[in-house]
Amino acid sequence: MRIISLNANGIRSAASKGVFEWLRDQNADVVCLQETKAQEHQLTDPMFRPDGHHCFYRDASSKKGYSGVAIYTKREPDQVLTELGWDEFDNEGRYIEARFGNLSVVSLYFPSGSSGDERQQFKFKAMEWITPIFDAWLKSGRDYVICGDWNIVHTKNDIKNWSSNQKNSGCLPEERAWLDLLFLQRGWVDSFRSIRPEAVEYTWWSNRGQARANNVGWRIDYQVCTPSLRERLLDCSIYRDQRFSDHAPYIVDYAD
Repeated sequence: MRIISLNANGIRSAASKGVFEWLRDQNADVVCLQETKAQEHQLTDPMFRPDGHHCFYRDASSKKGYSGVAIYTKREPDQVLTELGWDEFDNEGRYIEARFGNLSVVSLYFPSGSSGDERQQFKFKAMEWITPIFDAWLKSGRDYVICGDWNIVHTKNDIKNWSSNQKNSGCLPEERAWLDLLFLQRGWVDSFRSIRPEAVEYTWWSNRGQARANNVGWRIDYQVCTPSLRERLLDCSIYRDQRFSDHAPYIVDYAD
C-alpha cells in the first residue's frame, strides 16, 4: 500500500507544474493533499479527477482560496468524514478522513502560527483541542495514518537552522514538546523517523533566498500512524527531483 502526502500550496498551481503527471506514475493507493486553495466547483477540469481514483475535497468555507484538503483513493472508501466538531477548525478545511474497513487515512493541514500571535494562539488552541481526539483514535482499535503538513519540526535533525529558529513558529519548544507527547508518551509513530532514525532530510523550504537550492529546510510534513502499523512500514522517500510546491511529496510504502 503506497500513500503520498503533499502540501500543494495551491492545487491549480501544482497542476501547472506537472504534479498530476507525476502522480500518475506513482501508482499510489491513497494521495493526501493539503492547502488546495480552491473551491471544488473551480476544479472542473478532468485533471482534478485522476483516472481510476475516487476524489474527495474539503474546502475552506470561512475564507475562499484558503487552506483546503483532499484525498484521492484507488479503492472506494466505506466512509468519508470532513468534520471533527470545532467549527473554527473545520470551516478552514483542515481535515478529511477516508475509511477502508479498519483503516483510516487522514489528510490534515495543521494551522501555522507564522503570520503573527493571533494565529499562533489559534495553533496552540488547536494542539490542545485535538489531543483528546488523537487519544480517542488510539483507543478505538482502528489503524490510522495521519498524513499532512503539521507545521512543526520535532528534532534537531528536522531543521537546518535549529538554534536560530527556537523563537519561531514551527520550532517553538511548546510545539516540539507536544510532538514529544504524541510520539514518546502516547505512542504515535512518526513513519519517517521509524524507518530512518538518523536521516537529515526536509520537506519544506522557504521561498526566500536560495533556501531550496541550499537545502535550508524543515521537515514538517508527516505520515503519523498508530503503533499497530509500525511493523508494516516498508520504506519512505521525500521526492525532490521536480518542484510542484514549496513542499516536497512524502511517500510511504506499507505492507498489506
